[in-house]
Amino acid sequence: MEGRVSSVQSLGAVDGPGLRYVVFLQGCPLRCKYCHNPETWEKDGGEMRTAEDLCNTILRYRPYFGTQGGATVSGGEPLMQPEFVAELFRLLHENGVHTALDTAGAGDLAKAEDVLLHTDLVLCDVKFPTESGYRENCGGSLAHTLDFLRLTARLQVPVWVRHVVAPGLTDTPASMRAVCDLCAGFPNIEKIEWLPFKNICAEKYKVLGIPFPMDGKPAYSQKHIDLLLQAL
Repeated sequence: MEGRVSSVQSLGAVDGPGLRYVVFLQGCPLRCKYCHNPETWEKDGGEMRTAEDLCNTILRYRPYFGTQGGATVSGGEPLMQPEFVAELFRLLHENGVHTALDTAGAGDLAKAEDVLLHTDLVLCDVKFPTESGYRENCGGSLAHTLDFLRLTARLQVPVWVRHVVAPGLTDTPASMRAVCDLCAGFPNIEKIEWLPFKNICAEKYKVLGIPFPMDGKPAYSQKHIDLLLQAL
């Protein structure tokens, strides 16, 4: 089983519990205005890797991530390559490695179920709290993401929701409160991670010759997010 890998991060600290070996897969159907990884959009990019080879590479880092960490597959959108992720996670589980799926839930939900059977934790990116926000700012569907979250609930997979707080898009207490309300209906959601918008990705857009929709917008600090949360 082969998949297209955009890049890897051997020891990530912000993509699930503990230290993680993070795999960024190629291909994404969304075009979020604040996307940090535009190099992953095209499905034909990246490097072909087999699930077995990638698993063996990850296992070499087990002395570093140990039992408190594990492996995270991100993107792009990993559910664009569900068969590959399911096989990789199956192999990792055979070797006792904790698996995390960082996804917007933007793939084929029938195939997503096979992935979730070998997933210990889902990091679900909830982009906007409204259907119109999804359509206008990332070309996706809130309803589809909610269907994915219902699937995780049925399979009893723990979820951490991730939400980017972006200037002019999702940076009001009302918008953040709406995200909280969406999450309240899912018993398997353990927490919400509020991610401050960063503009360090602007150079990637220049290299790729792609306009950056958030060009000129200020980066947010964690302190700014904390002030917003106090107003909820």
